[in-house]
Amino acid sequence: MEEGNADISSYIVGLIENRAKEVGLVAFNLRSASLHLSQYIETSSSYQNTKTLLHFYDPVAIIVPPNKFAPDGRIGVSELVDRYYSSTKKVVMARGCFDDTKGSAVVKNLASHELSVLGLDTYYKQYYLCLGAAAATIKWTETDKGVIVTNHSISVTFNGSFDHMNIDVTSVECSIQNLEVIEPLDSILGASSNKKKSLFYMLKTTKTIGGTRLLRANLLQPLKDIETINARLDCLDELMSNEELFFGLSQVLRKFPKETDRVLCHFCFKPNRVTTDAAGLVNARKSQMLIATVILLKTALDALPLLSKALKDSKCFLLRNIYNICGNEKYDAIRKRIRDYIDEDILHARVPFVARTQQCFAVKAGIDGFLDVARRSFCDTSEAIHDLAKRYREDYQLPNLKMPFNNRQGFYFSLPQKDIKGLLPGIFIQILKHGKNIHCSTQELESLNVRNKSAAAECYTRTELCLEGLVNSIREDASVLTLLAETLCLLDMILNSFAHTISTKPVDRYTRPEFTENGPIAIDAGRHPILENVQNEFTPNNIFLSEASNMVIVMGPNMSGKSTYLQQVCLVVILAHIGCYVPAHFSSLRVVDRIFTRIGTGDNLESNSSTFMTEMKETAFIMQNVSPRSLIVMDELGRATSSSDGFAIAWSCCEHLLSLNAYTIFATHMENLSELASVYPNVKILHFQVDIKDSCLDFKFHLRDGPQQVNHYGLLLAGVAGLPGSVVKTAQSITARIAEKEATKMELNCTQYHSIRMDYRVAQRLICLRYSNQDKDCIRQALKDLKQSYIDGKLI
Repeated sequence: MEEGNADISSYIVGLIENRAKEVGLVAFNLRSASLHLSQYIETSSSYQNTKTLLHFYDPVAIIVPPNKFAPDGRIGVSELVDRYYSSTKKVVMARGCFDDTKGSAVVKNLASHELSVLGLDTYYKQYYLCLGAAAATIKWTETDKGVIVTNHSISVTFNGSFDHMNIDVTSVECSIQNLEVIEPLDSILGASSNKKKSLFYMLKTTKTIGGTRLLRANLLQPLKDIETINARLDCLDELMSNEELFFGLSQVLRKFPKETDRVLCHFCFKPNRVTTDAAGLVNARKSQMLIATVILLKTALDALPLLSKALKDSKCFLLRNIYNICGNEKYDAIRKRIRDYIDEDILHARVPFVARTQQCFAVKAGIDGFLDVARRSFCDTSEAIHDLAKRYREDYQLPNLKMPFNNRQGFYFSLPQKDIKGLLPGIFIQILKHGKNIHCSTQELESLNVRNKSAAAECYTRTELCLEGLVNSIREDASVLTLLAETLCLLDMILNSFAHTISTKPVDRYTRPEFTENGPIAIDAGRHPILENVQNEFTPNNIFLSEASNMVIVMGPNMSGKSTYLQQVCLVVILAHIGCYVPAHFSSLRVVDRIFTRIGTGDNLESNSSTFMTEMKETAFIMQNVSPRSLIVMDELGRATSSSDGFAIAWSCCEHLLSLNAYTIFATHMENLSELASVYPNVKILHFQVDIKDSCLDFKFHLRDGPQQVNHYGLLLAGVAGLPGSVVKTAQSITARIAEKEATKMELNCTQYHSIRMDYRVAQRLICLRYSNQDKDCIRQALKDLKQSYIDGKLI
């Protein structure tokens, strides 16, 4: 239904709330003909959950009821749209349009599946808000777009967004930007360099528009269901181990048109006919789109048996399901009905004039006499145009005169500038320079273009009348077309994005991640998926987080690799959760429900917040919304205020996060924070190795256990920068006294909490053994070794 750039959103969103802090949200995708329902309690007075969903859908229009003061001083959804989404079209509809009874009936009539699958048949009264929003959204869409939505044609999902990982998009420096999931930071900041790409652009090797959109949606909201993730990973296993299947599917998918997923929309939306003469050109354009859709559907269905043949010997659950879908008898029935009307030789074409000719001659000859007359006129004018070009070449000695075509202008002349000696003959008009060529036209050509376009429009109108019965019969089976489009998009993403990316890397550079419900996050020799494509040599590093060691504090000088490491861990986790291999030697993960990042510094002028205030707002958001299954990444918290206040805030935040089961990676310059490890046994201290050579720092980018080993690198850099020697010497003596006191304090803490640390280390080893895949004998031996190490006091 929607045309244009595939990257531009096509979502219409409906929003409504009640006084119990519940919000109903509906997102209607006009391209893929899908309806997403969500109803949830808004826990934040600033509507953080709603903002996250609106950021994900990026709607072209938001439908809300009239403005009404929300309870407890909340701003209300209407004011929310005005304040944060002023560039998005806002539609205010009467509250009577948000009727849940009508919404329930509408969803029931439009859904391609039974409501029992969605859980709305029994509990629809509990979800009255999102059903009311659905009624208003469908009503406005049908009125504004001039269409009628076909019954049982729409893919409906309920509460889908909360079945996925939530990547924070609500903070000032949101996680999506910090992690460079969709756009690289230099692009966001306006830099021109494009050497470093985002994760999305690294994986964007899909062949269909729908596959690209599905990839973006998965990166913004990764999966949480282990069964679905493992089904994708099993599919990747088979594709990477079976070259014949991999290349066979790659060849077959190329035969499907790039816009295959969009074909279903023309059968899910039935246009309201406009019969006025002024709308003739618009109707001709709509008729052309309908014909193009039927041709595209024919091309896709003709390629379906080839896909079925390629999948015949597949083994994994996902590919077998796709094979079974391809074998649906309804596709054969639709193909046969199309062949009754459409000429066998007609195929989807991308060259403009070839596509116009295919559309004019799509219907078999003899079905409609008026159509045959219009075709004759179209052929005569097309032939006259080519004869005109031939005559001009001879009369004006222009052997290199060419005649390109585009849909907006029609035919025009093009000839190299070097062939023109002096001025062009006066017959040529609309002369334009275009590179090394001259584009122009003549009055005679313009007249023939008008006649040719009129004849084509008549062909489109008559063809649509011939296809009316066919299109109506296809609309009855729109649900199977929806399923086919979703299937092809998923296969395109897994094959042309995931498998293709893995196949371009050396063997074993990307490996399959393992998932557990409550196990550790363990990544061995992990690499940054984006930077390793830019840098020739990238140093891999490990991470281990578990219930017994749920916080890692990473220390090191500036430029030692801390921020890159934090970003790397998050990107590996996201890749694993979308069902893709990860750049690591080994990885075992527990399912993460939300990723929070606190990375970057800077004033926020829009909200009149200083750097420190921005830090505190983002940290407060994390503290209020963190769950036991969250992954938290914090970089340099507290450095924007005084050292004592910053240290106190960082320490207290760490203590709060330690009390949860959430996994936290905390990067800092504050050496005193390493004392946390002597007090809390579930804290692990790591540092990036840095050597000193000739009073210079030699960064190794390798992560080591324990606190940082570069003593007072700030004083070293101060001396190199040219600070007076006496000043540096005084600073060194002050630092030495402070360090002596800190060492004494650290030693006392280590002695006091030694037994507790030993118990935690035993618990950590037991947790690892619990989720181990080793056999019983190996586990038994590991338990014996653990017992002996504990008795000897040598447990590390």
